[in-house]
Amino acid sequence: MSGKVDRYFILNKPSNMVSQFISSHDVVLLTDIDFAFPEGTHAIGRLDNHSEGLLLLTTNKTITKKLFQGEVAHKRKYLVQVRNRVTNEAIEKLRSGVSIQIKGGGYYITIPCDVELVNNPSNFIHHTNNAVEYEPTSWLLMTLIEGKYHQVRKMVNAVGHKCKRLIRVAIEDITLGSLQPGEVKEMSEDEFFRLLKLDR
Repeated sequence: MSGKVDRYFILNKPSNMVSQFISSHDVVLLTDIDFAFPEGTHAIGRLDNHSEGLLLLTTNKTITKKLFQGEVAHKRKYLVQVRNRVTNEAIEKLRSGVSIQIKGGGYYITIPCDVELVNNPSNFIHHTNNAVEYEPTSWLLMTLIEGKYHQVRKMVNAVGHKCKRLIRVAIEDITLGSLQPGEVKEMSEDEFFRLLKLDR
């Protein structure tokens, strides 16, 4: 008797799409992607409607708990475009932890994280927006091991900057690579677990 074989995918989620296959709201869904996902596929974690980039999908129901609720924290890397020039002082504040408001109205000090100023975002993504910028902006590469609701947006806001674009470029060793917005890549189970540093 053969068991069900799970399948694993990575998607470069475009902006203005929710990380769901069904919704009661009038929104763009994962079903609008031109790819025949098997029955039972679901997103592992989420990117909000306005965020872009790496989204993991699978038919394996145990992965979300292993990746985001296990004892070992897993790294998520985000490329963030913000309004105005970011100072070294602001970067140091982000690195050491800032106070953000969380659901319920309380405040939370973020865990220290890696933050770098990025001069050439095209080193990380192959689809930077070529529109003319009429205001100064900065790009940051932020590596977090936690994921509070809208955490990255709230963090940059806490140091005086508004987030213009938020692109997840990696989860552990799985990266967007050359994947274009809306493109899907299937991975083997062995590679998926190895790159995410997950135990079977």
